[in-house]
Amino acid sequence: MATCNGNGAANISSKLQVEAIQTVIPLKITDPRFSRRIALSKNLCSDDLQRRFHMVLYYNKASETDSGWIVAGWFKESLGSAIVESPIFAGRLRKLEDDNLEFVSNDSGVRMLEANYPMNMDDFIELKKKENVENELVFWEDIHETSPQFSPLFYVQVTNFKCGGYSIGISCSLFLADPFVMTSFLKMWSKIHNNLVSQIDSPKIPAFYTPNYTKIGSSPNLSIASPKTINQITQTLIFKNPKNPLKMKNEFLKNLASKCVGETEGKIGKKISSNFTFLVNENFENVKVENYSREEIIKGESGLSIMSGNWDDLGADQVRFNEGNKAVHISCWIIIGENDQDLVMITPTPNEDSSELNIIITVSN
Repeated sequence: MATCNGNGAANISSKLQVEAIQTVIPLKITDPRFSRRIALSKNLCSDDLQRRFHMVLYYNKASETDSGWIVAGWFKESLGSAIVESPIFAGRLRKLEDDNLEFVSNDSGVRMLEANYPMNMDDFIELKKKENVENELVFWEDIHETSPQFSPLFYVQVTNFKCGGYSIGISCSLFLADPFVMTSFLKMWSKIHNNLVSQIDSPKIPAFYTPNYTKIGSSPNLSIASPKTINQITQTLIFKNPKNPLKMKNEFLKNLASKCVGETEGKIGKKISSNFTFLVNENFENVKVENYSREEIIKGESGLSIMSGNWDDLGADQVRFNEGNKAVHISCWIIIGENDQDLVMITPTPNEDSSELNIIITVSN
């Protein structure tokens, strides 16, 4: 397996170059379409819409014929097939008359970008430990506050490095999916992708192979990360609770949040923000977004059982778009919005055999 070792990271002055942008829609029409109401405890504001989850998976060049351009070329078909199975990922939000939101599976599609970064991948991974540059590997356009129905909720960015390695960057609205649901979808998509590619006879050059349509590196020097994404640094802690379905009431959830917030404050050495957002995904169908003051939620020890978790619990190392080529590095983070209002999110594990609840707490640094 080829590796991506190299020098000269400090001498690279050019930025990410975007070579292609396209929209991936389901390979067949979603019928029947469905909608899902998102209940808000207050009027919608811009920060409510911009909270999102980011993941970057880094892959070495697995063979002479492997590249991010090849992988992305097959995404048009494999992702199109995956969202037939889970059409929620190609849907949009729309605003209702009562200022709540509704999610609609209208097949508007996932936005996908292909990009080029003039640095060796290992050098970039080292650089991101010192500078906040990883945001260039994920794309996000702010959801329009008054007309959210025109804004994608899910972005994929494939970035090719000078050494031949590549990254796959994921951006996903938290109204669309939490990190566990998103990762579950990525695992399913990667299996569909590998099955598709294994059935293709040689030569394995996809129809949507960007180098066939553009001269790589000829696009203008374009930085695509928004200022909010670049500047905000957050810290996320994950906890788990063995869910008792009979106790899935609001008071139980608030007590659970109280327990985990207390644990978080002890671990990070500071209190969460005086007002924070409480997002509850009760059963993957109903989403509630409420706002609480710290005093309303903190009640001391609740006696509830919780366990500490981390990003490894997502199982993102199982996301392999080239069979056997495991990601050499994975990064995950959550953006909570410009006003730095901390986030408490409760969601069940997307596994029929599990009754666990995941409590994800994200605070601004």
